[in-house]
Amino acid sequence: MKFSKLNNIHHKDSKQFFLIAGPCVVESEQLCIDIAGQVLEMCDKFKIPYIFKASYRKANRTRVDSYTGEGDDIGLNILQNVSKLYNIPVTTDIHTDEDAAIAAQYVDILQIPAFLCRQTSLLVAAAKTNRIVNVKKGQFASPEAMQHAVDKIRFCNNPDVWLTDRGTCFGYHDLLVDYRSIPTMKSFDVPVIMDCTHSLQQPNQTSGITGGRPDLIPTIAKAAIAVGADGLFIETHPNPSQAKSDGANMLPLHELENLLLKLVRIREAVLD
Repeated sequence: MKFSKLNNIHHKDSKQFFLIAGPCVVESEQLCIDIAGQVLEMCDKFKIPYIFKASYRKANRTRVDSYTGEGDDIGLNILQNVSKLYNIPVTTDIHTDEDAAIAAQYVDILQIPAFLCRQTSLLVAAAKTNRIVNVKKGQFASPEAMQHAVDKIRFCNNPDVWLTDRGTCFGYHDLLVDYRSIPTMKSFDVPVIMDCTHSLQQPNQTSGITGGRPDLIPTIAKAAIAVGADGLFIETHPNPSQAKSDGANMLPLHELENLLLKLVRIREAVLD
């Protein structure tokens, strides 16, 4: 059911978790092609359904001079090219009602940022595209409250809604993950994903550059699979220190395969 609209996803009948992975933002076509190709090769090895992710535009930046993308048309066309090249689904986040219909022409899944999860008009606009809508749980929201986001999308006769946990505010500059959120949101009869990247952010630093704890990505991912997450969201980059957005919380690309091997074993143990 969760892949009913994704004819181009690999291993959709696999019992493995699915993976949403890629760079935070579209930096160049070659970078996206390289990352997607390498991650797809790893996922094919483990029969993991894979969805490529990159934002064509970053609207939620700390500083006014932060990098936001190469331009909407360029970014969206790069995402579409990656999808066609590897025959895989792609996703990106949207921020305005108008973005929904535009982005839906290029991507398979529309992602609603956590801080916009209560924005009714945005959810409705995304639902009306008939694309899968992946809503990130707000850092300020309880898992129970996400039932309302699900209801808004289903009200528009779009049954294909996913939910993603990305941590909960803990003080001003940190987040924590309450793993009770996963079974709670799964009770809404939707696929539930753990964002292993943004749940480790340390936002609003005085420098204006978001910090993070990427060393703990394996911990977050392992625990999520152990408690029944359907999918994982991991931002990755060949050189996180050189990334133009969120480099402080990205998993180095060369570390991903070993992590996936461990996660596959955990998934198999959970299903036994």
